[in-house]
Amino acid sequence: MAALKITKKHHKRLNNPFPSTPTGLPSIRGTLFFNSQRVPSRQIFSIGEDFQILWSSNHGGYISIYHQSSPSRSIWSTIPGQAFVSAALAETEVEESRGSFVVKEGDVHLVCNDQTIEDIRVMDQFDRSVEGKYQDSPSGYPGFEQIKGTNGTKFPILLITGWIFNMKKNKRQFWKDGTAAEIQFEDKDPSTSARYWVLFEQKNSNQIGFQVMLGQSNFKLYPKASSTASGRYRRFRRRLGLIKKRMLGFCWYISRPRGYVPVCSAEEEIEELRVSESAQFNRVCLTYSSEANERFFGFGEQFSHVNFKGKRVPIFVQEQGIGRGDQPITFAANLVSYRAGGDYSTTYAPSPFYMTSKMRSLYLEGYDYSMFDLTRHDRVQIQIHGSSVQGRILHGNSPSELIEHFTETIGRPPELPEWIISGAVVGLQGGTETVRHTWDELRTYNVPISAFWLQDWVGQRETLIGSQLWWNWEVDTKRYWGWQQLVQDLSARHIKVMTYCNPCLAPVHEKSNRRRNLFEEAKRLDILVKDKHGQPYMVPNTAFDVGMLDLTHPNTASWFKQILQEMVDDGVRGWMADFGEGLPVDATLYSGEDPISAHNRYPELWAQINREFVEEWKSNSAGKVKEDPKEALVFFMRAGFRNSPKWGMLFWEGDQMV
Repeated sequence: MAALKITKKHHKRLNNPFPSTPTGLPSIRGTLFFNSQRVPSRQIFSIGEDFQILWSSNHGGYISIYHQSSPSRSIWSTIPGQAFVSAALAETEVEESRGSFVVKEGDVHLVCNDQTIEDIRVMDQFDRSVEGKYQDSPSGYPGFEQIKGTNGTKFPILLITGWIFNMKKNKRQFWKDGTAAEIQFEDKDPSTSARYWVLFEQKNSNQIGFQVMLGQSNFKLYPKASSTASGRYRRFRRRLGLIKKRMLGFCWYISRPRGYVPVCSAEEEIEELRVSESAQFNRVCLTYSSEANERFFGFGEQFSHVNFKGKRVPIFVQEQGIGRGDQPITFAANLVSYRAGGDYSTTYAPSPFYMTSKMRSLYLEGYDYSMFDLTRHDRVQIQIHGSSVQGRILHGNSPSELIEHFTETIGRPPELPEWIISGAVVGLQGGTETVRHTWDELRTYNVPISAFWLQDWVGQRETLIGSQLWWNWEVDTKRYWGWQQLVQDLSARHIKVMTYCNPCLAPVHEKSNRRRNLFEEAKRLDILVKDKHGQPYMVPNTAFDVGMLDLTHPNTASWFKQILQEMVDDGVRGWMADFGEGLPVDATLYSGEDPISAHNRYPELWAQINREFVEEWKSNSAGKVKEDPKEALVFFMRAGFRNSPKWGMLFWEGDQMV
């Protein structure tokens, strides 16, 4: 695997007010070739019961997908004569500061931008000969286990196989220790290539699934010294390297960085790249056609633009930012805290989904970081950080149909109870006296009130930046004395009390009136996210550090639901389930999964715990409480991802500059 470089800027005091924006690979373009002896010049293939795929060799070859109900309207098409699958091996650079992130491309070591189609095969049932034929794939036949184990697969399915490659010579020059050297990717028939598989299958009557997988690459890297380094010096360096390896022996072999390019010397860089020859590509690009006047909508919760044509859209959960390009507030926010201002693309709840003015729609499955490049007038290029990609192409005749077809798969929020929309939800802080005083004033003006949202129910403390909450999810009986009586008095007037929590816990040894120390409890239970040393990862948050719950641990959900149960037992009927966007990209999780992918999944897991508690509480309630919709629980989220509508009930539309 190529290198991952993480730069943490949590504690920088003076920052660049104009930080760089996320970067992806430059738009990759390549040529499509096909085997004319095995691939027909034109053929229509049926996929499942409702879709057709047209292959035509005209203009260099292209693929188009149609729904049977609209055989004249393509819902997805490749660009004639141009590769639609490409790949790269690149390094990743991530800058992180208090929930704000930017993902950049580092050194790009390999690119396969050209593509061949060797075979287009329709399968009416799983073909075991195909499984045996492609054992050089990462795990045998791609998608085999999914197809073999899925009763819902609608045959026939379509499998396209071939190679991606690069016939061009890639040269890159490095300066190390005052010596110039080049790494050249020699184009020997060709230098870099890998097998690929593209699978299309019908998922339901309005969705066709696609899957792209890559096999192992077979690249070769050759050092080529520049004119500034003599042959004698090169031979000496080579002998020195061999002696060094023999001396270190097996210890060097097992401890060398896999796929990482060190910065010691030009010779060592070449050597380590050669070690990486069996590495997987870690970028997959899917390129297909668009029209110049096609407008793109979606990508989750967005604030700055409605139409994203002409832009790059990174899909990564993070802080939305204060200002997001509006000046001078963005300048000031960035100056005080790195990237705190955000930009047009930063959002708490992105989604790898779009629909267009031409009634085309697509979404990605999985949680890998991705970049939708819409900067070219005639194409879309999706760049995925990984070695495979799965997604779905949707059919619909209107925006509402496309949304309906999308949400029937990912899930939809429930209907809200009447009480949450029958009056004002009044957010305030200050303690029992403040609530009662404000309530009296609002009654004077006959203001309809649904609920009081009391974010500071846990108490406050003074920090360097002012008053902040104690992140220890229990009522502060000093600030909210007579808590249960307050809740009962409001309930008697059909006014609910809502509170606040998030998946982070602060050490509270300085809090004198605490009943529980939730941070220490979670630490003892070993359910906190860990750092690389196996210790609780203390995540900087404004003026204090916090531990984050490891939501992949099997014991975390039940433990936190017990905290919610105590809150609801006091009469609370709603809360904000805040945060979820700040999982560090170098964290260690119980599940062992890649933290960059887990970063996008984390807010969904957080919403799932809260929603499961709501449903369990309802099913376990008895009598009037169970039947009375006025007693139903409501929580609302800030962060989210693609499947959050399945778990969330309501979304907070952002903290700043509403």
